[in-house]
Amino acid sequence: MKLVAASIMCANQLQLKSQLEELEQANVDMLHCDVMDGVFVNNLAMGPYVLEEIKQKTRIPLDIHLATINPSKYIDMFAPIQPEYLSFHVEASEDIHRDLAKLKEYGIKPSLALSPQSPIEMITPYLEDVSMILMMTVNPGFAGQPFNYHVLKKMDELNKILNKIKNRPLIEVDGNINKETIPHLLKRGANVYVLGTSALFNHQTGSFTNKVDSIRAIFNNTNVN
Repeated sequence: MKLVAASIMCANQLQLKSQLEELEQANVDMLHCDVMDGVFVNNLAMGPYVLEEIKQKTRIPLDIHLATINPSKYIDMFAPIQPEYLSFHVEASEDIHRDLAKLKEYGIKPSLALSPQSPIEMITPYLEDVSMILMMTVNPGFAGQPFNYHVLKKMDELNKILNKIKNRPLIEVDGNINKETIPHLLKRGANVYVLGTSALFNHQTGSFTNKVDSIRAIFNNTNVN
């Protein structure tokens, strides 16, 4: 399974309605929605009112990423929106089992996010309790950062562990995901590719449909052996 998620924080916020329509035409699989509290990261983004409006205006499933401290508080805040997935950072939760259980009670597929500097060991106790792992390939907080190639080694470590698990969670990757970095990630079993400023919401010519199709062509043509 190879899915494309559009990082809606990177969209033109003054043209959001029309861009949502274009993303639907491009058959984007999910909208990746970054929620930032200005504490866990030095940025603010996407409150519940904004995501409520987005949910009402599109049929594309939402994938919420909490880059916040105290994720339990934000799970309660955003659960009424009913995203398909919601991820929180393993580095930020005071009780990971509690927060994963809370997401399941809300009927939301739970996901754990891991920052580039954090070791894989931080998420290994929870791999059988989640539907997805979000591997950040840049530090959370700001678009346009260079891809952190050190994360590839961590993905190799992750796959060795996941190969022993019966119900393998999806692997999502976020941070400078583009034509140059995707082949490296395909070889490491990534399933969900978050496209932001470097691949989708940029000033290069071409529609969202053309850009997404070019990414899917890489999925089909890259030798992952």
